[in-house]
Amino acid sequence: MRYRPIKFSTSANNPGQGVSRVVIATGISSVVVQLVLVREFLAQFQGNEFTIALIFFSWLILGGIGSRLALLASRRQPADINRLAFCSLLLAALAVLEILAIRTLRDIIFLHGAEVGFYPTMASIFLFTAPYGIMNGFLLPYSLYVLRSRYPDYPGARIYLLDSLGDVSGGALFSFILVLWLTPLQAVFLANLPLLVAAVLLFSVKQRIRPLPILATATALALLLLGLLLEHQSLAPLEGQLVHYEESRYGRLTVHQDREQLTIFVDGAPIFSSHNQSLDEETIHFPLSQLARPRTILLIGAEGGMFKEVAKYQPDRVDYLEIDRKLTDIQLDYKLLTPIAGLRIIHQDGRAFLSSTDDRYDAIIINLPEPDTFQINRFYTSEFFRLALDHLQPGGIFSFSVAGFDNYLAEHVRLKISSLYHTAREHFQHVQLLPGNKIFFLCGSLPINTDIPELLRNKNIETSFISGYFSGNITEERLNYLRENLQPDTPANLDTSPFLLQVMFQQWFARFETTPTPFVIVSCLLLLVYLGRCRREELVLFSTGFVIMGSETLVIFIYQILFGYVYEQIGLLVTVFLAGLLPGAWLGERFRHSRNLRQRLLACDVCLMALMAILPLVLTSSGYTLPPLFFLLYGFAISMLCGCQFPLALTLGGGGNPAAARSFSADLIGAACGTLITSLLLIPFLGLIWGAAGLILVKGCGMLALAPRPAK
Repeated sequence: MRYRPIKFSTSANNPGQGVSRVVIATGISSVVVQLVLVREFLAQFQGNEFTIALIFFSWLILGGIGSRLALLASRRQPADINRLAFCSLLLAALAVLEILAIRTLRDIIFLHGAEVGFYPTMASIFLFTAPYGIMNGFLLPYSLYVLRSRYPDYPGARIYLLDSLGDVSGGALFSFILVLWLTPLQAVFLANLPLLVAAVLLFSVKQRIRPLPILATATALALLLLGLLLEHQSLAPLEGQLVHYEESRYGRLTVHQDREQLTIFVDGAPIFSSHNQSLDEETIHFPLSQLARPRTILLIGAEGGMFKEVAKYQPDRVDYLEIDRKLTDIQLDYKLLTPIAGLRIIHQDGRAFLSSTDDRYDAIIINLPEPDTFQINRFYTSEFFRLALDHLQPGGIFSFSVAGFDNYLAEHVRLKISSLYHTAREHFQHVQLLPGNKIFFLCGSLPINTDIPELLRNKNIETSFISGYFSGNITEERLNYLRENLQPDTPANLDTSPFLLQVMFQQWFARFETTPTPFVIVSCLLLLVYLGRCRREELVLFSTGFVIMGSETLVIFIYQILFGYVYEQIGLLVTVFLAGLLPGAWLGERFRHSRNLRQRLLACDVCLMALMAILPLVLTSSGYTLPPLFFLLYGFAISMLCGCQFPLALTLGGGGNPAAARSFSADLIGAACGTLITSLLLIPFLGLIWGAAGLILVKGCGMLALAPRPAK
């Protein structure tokens, strides 16, 4: 019997209307909480894209587990609308508890201030995320079971559509409002209010006046309010005191004071300090001493003390690029940035600025963290070095630095500096490495003079650190050691093939004397067992979830390379990927009654593979000059095709409660694998072009599941 649409009344006791509100509100809450948790884990574990991949992987896997648990719960006891209301209240309360737990337990479980290795990070993310993630995955199919207890023919695709509507609303709300104006716990409070109201309205009128629903509602609301009161206290450091806290669209900004020293932290990592004289002098004087009279200087990333050193050369103009306006405001407020004559502060992405300006400089100095993220790696690639060379005056100098060594070069450090050296040599005639506090790369068209103290004496420039310690730190022996350890066959670091990310991934494990091999082996075995138990339609949804998250990761990475890290536009990309699911699910719902479901699924697969093949072809043929609108339309088209497949595959699997649980679970687990494998393996080790080919291969394997079985 075909499903007849339910005509929802305005009655508060209408279960269809009430459950629909809960599903939409759950989608809003889950997306906002997910994005807030990303920032919390980054801040507490000083993470990078590898950490983000683990977060999304854990979130999606836990959601798949929750979907299966919903089926088990419905088999033991019939799905109950009041139980759904209590679970919704619990979900709202868990959002606050998880954030507070991440902030307070991290330094209790691990040594304060110490880095945490891969396996402890993965375990922490999984365990901290588990309560909310499992409950979030539980609620979606359980809502369907509640509706089917009243309307047996209620389509599972409609729940998927309602959830997508909530996800889109939550993504847009967070990206364009909450992240700009509210702190994390304020955002969680606001995003969970609709869920709180929807859960209360789900109770019958008689239930609402009973003690247990009143107590549950009051407890959830009290915990949400408690989060608002504990926002600042939960961020207080164990040592020193928190003197400033602010959320920007680019990260969490905190200022810690320990006696007379002030340190600015961005997402938990120390960025600027009031006492770092040696780094200030080396960063500025190593390159500027090479120039007879530096008139124009560009600084991409800098500490306040560096401007004092720059001022000794009396330049005509100094352009300082810092994308986050709030960060420079904090530096000025706490006297960590001292303005000098000719200083111009530009709040723009460094790479985007160089791509759009015709200005040329006598010196371009990069002072950025290690290239262990896709965002930072953009400033250490062949494409950026070419961009920097194009904006240097004849005889100008380009300088950057990476973490150094004491007496021995570990293998990952050797690979890192070798790749950077060969990358720089593609564009600069002379490249000199200086092993100071960091390893400094001085690049130019003229020979580099390594006698920095003599150069400074000739210019009558006084220094505190270089004049006293340079000769002891940078000896001819150490310079020769660096040159001799440069490996000639190391690949260059490219935008499309980020070799340094491979190296930094290996360095992460080497630092803690661990290896990812056990994780890879166990994950592959579990995945093979899971796929071996999947039905054909589940394999299709698994590959679809894999592709949509892998494509989203790929598009965001390309977008960052081309246009810089513009947070609102990155948020728009994520929202567009969610938005495409809505019309896709609607189309799939329209087609699900047709007799040729398998052919329609095959057609969607073919279109998906064609779209994924178009991306690298268009990129290479256009010379990476595509407009932003292309990526928005591309993401929408990919997600629409993926959304269309869910109702078709669900109907092909029978459409019952077991099929719904398996379908939700397959989609989530596929998305989890797509996030992890694309972020950690495909892009770092294969590059953008072959990474896209890998996604096409995965979708092709999923399409094979639809092939007709041979007759017996």
